[in-house]
Amino acid sequence: MDITQGLAAHRRVPHPVLTIGNFDGQHLGHRALLRDVVRLAGEAGGTPMVLTFDPHPVKVLAPQVDLRFLTTPDEKLAYFREAGIAEVLFLEFTTAFAALTPDQFMQLVLRDGVGVKELFVGEHFAFGKGRTGRIADLIRFGRDAGFQVHPVQPLRVAGEIVSSTRIRQLIQGGDVRGASKCLGRHYALSGAVVAGEQRGQTLGWPTANLRLPPDRVIPADGVYATKTLWGTRVFESVAYIGTRPTFGAGERLLEVSLLDAQENLYGQTIRVEFVERVRGDQTFRNAEELSACIARDVQQARQVLKAEPQPVTGA
Repeated sequence: MDITQGLAAHRRVPHPVLTIGNFDGQHLGHRALLRDVVRLAGEAGGTPMVLTFDPHPVKVLAPQVDLRFLTTPDEKLAYFREAGIAEVLFLEFTTAFAALTPDQFMQLVLRDGVGVKELFVGEHFAFGKGRTGRIADLIRFGRDAGFQVHPVQPLRVAGEIVSSTRIRQLIQGGDVRGASKCLGRHYALSGAVVAGEQRGQTLGWPTANLRLPPDRVIPADGVYATKTLWGTRVFESVAYIGTRPTFGAGERLLEVSLLDAQENLYGQTIRVEFVERVRGDQTFRNAEELSACIARDVQQARQVLKAEPQPVTGA
């Protein structure tokens, strides 16, 4: 997969089959759209291609918004590669770029820059200054510029449109199970294990502690049934997000306890997949009460994880 920064560095590719968007989260709707791009490119002998933006337009147009992301930049590129995308073009999103009229965007970027032949976008796609450009404008311009527009209907799960905004809301509300139905996978956070206060060890539930990345969507405080990945190994686990109010609020951390393994993970990079929320955060009268609740959390997490479909392994 080729990655290009800016139109000046972009080289023309055969019969570009393009889609445009930020693709944060790479949810089921994104994946369906990318499948259409890859399929048509294969049929036409063309190049499946994504045009995306850096930074995210919200960071420029509404800097006061605390936008958190569902994927890291590296994860997003990995998902493009896995989908079969051959070319990713990053355009720098600036105030000058945002000021381009719809016609200027279509001329400078789509026709002269990319030379697009097939364009897949959501049926409510908006572009250009003030987001005034619409599908009808793309279709009109495409007739003269020699490309075809394929409007894509939004995907729905449980009657609701799948979107990155909806998934962020579900995760921040603690509904990681609902988010996974939209993502097509469990939401996950990764990081290096840091030293903690060893309270988990004292309580009989040793934990691996991760600092929460400031730019990522973080599940609501509480306890979760999780899966922890370390290298090629996968462990059933239970995780807590919060400030440990029983002992006086401290740094908000992600604390993970492996259910049936004892590993020294200090300094190691692990990935924590959130399967289901067990309960919200609570304050306990003493350590004994907390330890008894953790035992119940572990039992519930085991039941949740036991019901999870097991991965299919090949010979």
